[in-house]
Order: sequence, then C-alpha cells, then structure tokens
Amino acid sequence: MRIFVTGATGFIGTAVVRELLDAGHRVLGLARSDASAAKLTAAGAGALRGSLADLDVLRDAAAACDGVIHTAFNHDEIDLSAGIEGSAQMDRRAVDTFGDALAGSDRPLVIASGIALIAPGRVATEDSTPEGTGPAGARGATDLAVLALAERGVRSASVRLPPTVHGDADTHGFVPRLVDAARTAGVSVYPGDGSNRWSAVHQLDAAHLFRLALEGAPAGSPLHAVDDEGVPVREIAERIGRHLDVPVKSVSPEEVTDRIGFVGAVFTMDIPASSAKTRERLGWEPVRPGLVADLEAGHYFARPQP
Repeated sequence: MRIFVTGATGFIGTAVVRELLDAGHRVLGLARSDASAAKLTAAGAGALRGSLADLDVLRDAAAACDGVIHTAFNHDEIDLSAGIEGSAQMDRRAVDTFGDALAGSDRPLVIASGIALIAPGRVATEDSTPEGTGPAGARGATDLAVLALAERGVRSASVRLPPTVHGDADTHGFVPRLVDAARTAGVSVYPGDGSNRWSAVHQLDAAHLFRLALEGAPAGSPLHAVDDEGVPVREIAERIGRHLDVPVKSVSPEEVTDRIGFVGAVFTMDIPASSAKTRERLGWEPVRPGLVADLEAGHYFARPQP
C-alpha cells in the first residue's frame, strides 16, 4: 500500500516510516522543510512539502493514497497555559480533513493519541473514554471523533501513546527533559512519595503497532501502545539520580512543576494503562527493552547538556 504519513521525520514518525518501508509499503511523508524532505528521500520514502495548516495538501494526499497515519502534532507552543489550544485545533482540522477525504472508502486512518487523556489515576483500558476539559480535553475529543469515522466508512484507529515513548533516538521527549533538569539543578526530584505511575513503551514497539493497526485494525479501534503498565516515578527519578551521581529528593507536586514546567506537571500525574485488548486484537507483543532497562542502558545520560 501507499501510505501518507504526517510527522514523518519526528521521533515516532521516523520509526513508523522505517517500519512501513521494511514491510514493503510505499510511503509519502509530509515535510515542513527541505531538510525533512531530504531525510525522507534518503530513507527511501517520498516527500510532500507542507504542514498541518495546508488542508488542501492534506486532503489531496489522503485521497491519492491507500491509507493515512497521522503522527504529527505542533508542540512548538505547548506550555502550562492555553498554548496547546491552537495546536489542538490545528490537529482537529487535519483529522477532519482526512476523514472527509477517506469517507466511504474503507481505507485506514490511524492517528497518534495519548493515554494521559483517558483516565488519570486509574488503569486506563481500551474501553475507557477520554476525559478532561479545556485545551487538553480537545485532544480527547479528537480521539473520539476519529473512532466515530467508522460510521462514515473509514477504517479508523487511535493509537494511544503513554507519557513515555523511549528509545536511544529520544532526544526531546519527557525523559531527556527530566535528565537535563536534574543535571542542571544537581538534584533529581519526584513528587510526594513518588508512587504515581507512568506507563511506557519503546519507540520501535510503538511503530510496529501503528503498522499492525494500518493493516488490520477493525474500524473504530482504540488501541493502547503500552508495554510497562505503570513505572513509579520515584523509580525513574532514582535511576536518573544514580546515573548522574546527584541526590534524589522528594518535593511537593507544585515544586516539581515549578522546577521542570510542563514536563514536571505531567510527572506529578498517575497515568497507568493496560494494553491487554490491543494485544489480543492484533497480536501485538512488545519485544524491546522496558523503560527501566532503557534507563539502565545509559544512552540517556551519555549526551552533553544542551
């Protein structure tokens, strides 16, 4: 199949493109710059210049391809204010455009969504409904809108990613930011008793699930790309402290947020999740290292401070 991929040169998208090409699919990737286009061409994919704001470009590409994988999201202005609102609105317009282009075709549309939107404080399952209000809740509404496209003849699926998608290519995710914050401050902090949990998955296991969803997920499928159901955040902070040889300290959730910003706010959340139904439905089984093993591998600590 010829697949249109947004976010094709990002952390998730790069792995998805490689996964698709290795499986024999052809890929057309959305590229916002000449450098991104060159990266796609070097990988063996086609490149289409444009951005999520170019709805005509998105519509034409979706209509011309056999399916769409949408991993892009504009993170440029996300902070603890309403900065995410514009990004969420842009994302929704893109998804609606894909839905219109694919309606009645039974072609697949697979999007990247988030576990954190589902059921904070409880083990989220594929049957859990996204909760929340405001800008963050808008992303949950987009998740549900994609699943509802099944009623319009789109083989839609939402791949819900945990807060930590890790791997040795991870340079801008939550874990590198926690590492950089600890290195800069000379202390690795965690909120309260550190018992709140983060679910996690390796980048390459997540990419494999995107391909399985594209190839065989039933219409309207919520899918969880989760390997570790819930790693206590204190354990993450302790690993960071040990590798950086800095003290590890419990502080209030408010202080974690003050120290680390948006990532710190997420670090205070309890975000466990299950992927049991996803594994049963698609036969997906993660085979890469879990989060703790990936931290122990050392690559997160080998990079110099930016």
